[in-house]
Amino acid sequence: MKNNKTLALAHKLYSKETIEKYQKKINLLGYKKTYDAVIFLNIRLLTTILIFFVVLYVSSWGYIVAPIISVIYFYYLPKVMIDKKVEARAESLDGDAMYFFEILTLSLETGRNLKTALEITSNSIDSELSYEFRQALREVRFGKSLNEALENLKLRIPSDTINNIILNISQSNIFGNSIIETMYNQIDYIRDKQILTAKAKISKIPLKVSVISVIFFIPLIMILLLSPVVLQFLS
Repeated sequence: MKNNKTLALAHKLYSKETIEKYQKKINLLGYKKTYDAVIFLNIRLLTTILIFFVVLYVSSWGYIVAPIISVIYFYYLPKVMIDKKVEARAESLDGDAMYFFEILTLSLETGRNLKTALEITSNSIDSELSYEFRQALREVRFGKSLNEALENLKLRIPSDTINNIILNISQSNIFGNSIIETMYNQIDYIRDKQILTAKAKISKIPLKVSVISVIFFIPLIMILLLSPVVLQFLS
């Protein structure tokens, strides 16, 4: 009853589209998320109001500064609390993908069906990705079909690469295509993507070194070179 009242109040404060938008983003944080869209939106609203009045009270220019800081906080809080975490989680899951799907392919090659192979793989690997697959298999044990559980899994995975693999697995399971062949193709794609990502990171290193050199080392060298001249001038 209390939850229904909370939802009713939330729908008066926020539009249905806003709640659904943030709920989709929060779902990408995975099964371990500790809050939903309504809780997040309420916290953002209340803390924004609190920050507004605190700045208004503390600063002599509060009537100017408080609205600016409150708007910035209100706008950037979802980016820091949700978007950045989703991006970091997507990168982490992509890092888990190669090993997980290689083990899954090996399990399938032994003649096991997809569900059994997923159970063996997810229970054998300790990673965020295997945890999400364990939750999907848990949904299967509670009555959902494997394809339904995999569709729900995609809603919690922020990686397009992994979601594409899950989609291919589901389609192979539905239409009876060769899952093993599909998996090898996807593993090759992941390997190529990781190589390209590594090359992109390596190519950025010289630029970062140059920026650090300009900011820190060149001023230091100039000080060392010019300090005798400055000292002589002052003396």
